[in-house]
Amino acid sequence: MSTLDRYIARQFLTNILSLFVILFSFVVVIDASLNLDEFYRLAKQIGTPEGGDAPGTIRRSLVTVVLIADFWWPKLIQLFSFLLGMIMVGAMGFTFSQMSRNREFVAMMAAGVSLRRVIRPVMIIAMLFTGLQLINQEIILPKIAPLLVREHRDAGEHKLGASSVPLTLDGLGRLFRAASFDADTDTIQGVYILERDTSGQASRVITATSATYADGAWVFEDGLASTRTPTSIAPPATIKRLESSLDPNELRINRFESYSQSMSFSQASRMLARETLKDPKKRARYQRIQWGRFSIMASGLLSLLIASPFYLAREPRNMVMQSVKCAPVAIISIVGGALGASASIPGIPAAIGVFIPVMILSVIAVAQTSSLKT
Repeated sequence: MSTLDRYIARQFLTNILSLFVILFSFVVVIDASLNLDEFYRLAKQIGTPEGGDAPGTIRRSLVTVVLIADFWWPKLIQLFSFLLGMIMVGAMGFTFSQMSRNREFVAMMAAGVSLRRVIRPVMIIAMLFTGLQLINQEIILPKIAPLLVREHRDAGEHKLGASSVPLTLDGLGRLFRAASFDADTDTIQGVYILERDTSGQASRVITATSATYADGAWVFEDGLASTRTPTSIAPPATIKRLESSLDPNELRINRFESYSQSMSFSQASRMLARETLKDPKKRARYQRIQWGRFSIMASGLLSLLIASPFYLAREPRNMVMQSVKCAPVAIISIVGGALGASASIPGIPAAIGVFIPVMILSVIAVAQTSSLKT
């Protein structure tokens, strides 16, 4: 990298980090102030030993700060991936505005340097951050996924706990119900499974005391299966295991809607590889989760290229007005890329449909950079 590249890259990097610190601080402070009573109540509950006295003000305040930090650090890691595209566009705007105000663009052009040359260090830093976003999505978020679905009242807890499972369809149309599903041990209690024939009538009922998931199947404890016909019911027979695409991960996704956003590419691939996953809607959903992340990352980079001509001008301009013009374009590009990556498009496979926003933004990015006057 030349001296100019290093200078621009350093300014861009500084602005990115500054915006993240400011935004994260703003989010945490606002949320903590709105839910301070809840955190303070939990601090008293946690800081009070069994049969002992309530903690003092200082100890309770320190525990409150620890609870806020424990609740928010995983969410900030997730927020990094969600906001990276917008942050990079904002950081680029600040960087180029500073350079324009200091007449650095004029000096560059006087030295025979094209304004397009300014974009290169910005894109290099943006690609590095996109690589961090990919690592975050594939390695870090899947490991801390249980911490991302907690409510404020769960601060300090690192377990998902147990809850009942309502009637839930698996990939073959069987109905599962359980009195309790422990999301930490992947065990279900009080199992009831109803199999149906092509007409929708009950053909077999499976009950079990408990079940655990292993090698693509539920392994039952005290499992019994009773076959039914329109005229008779066969005596219950012992059943040891049942193959199903409805695994603990999907039960967690059904319980916590945001849990699916923390799946890695390999986790989504394993779910799609199961032969028992027949439901086309579920397959399309997992394909969008699998490939949509790459579409969002590409949309963030293309949004940088689309927004850059608003700030790269041969003569000094009012950068406030340029930011006003740029804001709707950048927001539509980034938000449109995210929505397009998660929305289903009739008649188009999910693995291809998620990249339609990228195709559209690519054309706009080429047109924008080509029209740059330098």
